Amino acid sequence: MEKKTQASPFKRMMAIRGMGQVITAAIGLIILMIAFSILNSSFFGGRNIGNLLRQIAPTLITGIGQSFVLITGNIDLSIGSVVGMSCMLSATMMTKGVDPLAAVIITLICGLAVGIINGELVARFKLPPFIATLGTMTIARGIAQIANNNYNTDSIGEGAGATAFRNFFYYAKILGLYNTIWIAAVIWLVFNFILSRTRTGRHVYAIGSNIDAAKLSGVNIVSTTTFVYLVSAFCSTVVGMIICATSGMGTMDAGNSYEMYAVAASVIGGVSTLGGQGILLGTVMGAAIWGVLQNGLQFAGAPVAIRNIVIGIIVVLSVLMDVILRGRKPHYQPEKADNGPSGEKAK
Repeated sequence: MEKKTQASPFKRMMAIRGMGQVITAAIGLIILMIAFSILNSSFFGGRNIGNLLRQIAPTLITGIGQSFVLITGNIDLSIGSVVGMSCMLSATMMTKGVDPLAAVIITLICGLAVGIINGELVARFKLPPFIATLGTMTIARGIAQIANNNYNTDSIGEGAGATAFRNFFYYAKILGLYNTIWIAAVIWLVFNFILSRTRTGRHVYAIGSNIDAAKLSGVNIVSTTTFVYLVSAFCSTVVGMIICATSGMGTMDAGNSYEMYAVAASVIGGVSTLGGQGILLGTVMGAAIWGVLQNGLQFAGAPVAIRNIVIGIIVVLSVLMDVILRGRKPHYQPEKADNGPSGEKAK
């Protein structure tokens, strides 16, 4: 009995949905870091590590939102456009004299509105998520373009409010780490708790695992699906303001390809595109691999085209492995130990 008790923590850890993929991704990350440090001794320099973490943070944040959506078996293509819309709206308002705090609140409301629309279109009106979010992607990018009459904005300025905005989202440090990193960490902690420790999180997995069984178990499909799209929209909006703070201005093409980065961070970290499987720790690994690859290949002198090709190949292989493995195993079933009373679970 004593030996069994000692072995149980490790067994419980390995039984967590998606933990195997997380360990695989972590091993791959370590190998990549060693390889790039051999190629360039400056890779592990303090300045580069700080920049690398700041580079990873926006990818991680959007990856968290995309992970929520993917676990339900859906996808969000509007992420990059919401990032661009957020960047342009916040910057335009500040250049027009709007208080930065008011600009942040209004931008968040606009971003969350996109999430609500996505959730309603997919869950209530049964539109395929690819079509629904493709439509809102185009709309959000259009809003980004007309926000300042088809022009990038001027600088948001050097006033106290604008400086506070830029410091909060990008430049200031706490305990030696840039605020962007802390923002990503807080968002991860909050949404990881929701996904792994709450009834809402169990419902997210239930929908992705078997939507018909989830309905029979009393899961509100519309509200849960809308919630995951709200999470995605919130994360995208925050990243848009980070980009605005980084450059000090709004650019209409901000966020281009971020939907791909978000998918890459998710699927490389083991979040299944088929739904019902994955954990946000894997998204951290996926975002780190993406960031290390971009940074390391840049240090190695590889052109942007080669970096994109490498990332694309890894994403395709990750999804292919997921499809093959899921074809051999049953969908995820919630664990009794962590999911509370059995009456709350989807069977």
